[in-house]
Amino acid sequence: MRKYVFGTGIIGALTSGMTLLRALRAHEPFTWRTALAWLSWGITLLLAIGAIVDTRRATRGHLVAPDSPVSGHEKKLLKKRIER
Repeated sequence: MRKYVFGTGIIGALTSGMTLLRALRAHEPFTWRTALAWLSWGITLLLAIGAIVDTRRATRGHLVAPDSPVSGHEKKLLKKRIER
């Protein structure tokens, strides 16, 4: 579980989310740029969570979508898990 929570994608999404929250607390006006920043943050967070789910599925021996970053490495990840 630790390797998923401390992944660079999650850490990056959380730090950018904290930056957006700070700007919200500073009573900055909500503009279209702010809306795009929140949308970008949401997409980044969803992609990081999706990568975690795909990695977990691959280590359990399930197939993952072909557009996943771990696609094609399922056997290697399963073998690594079995060795532990």
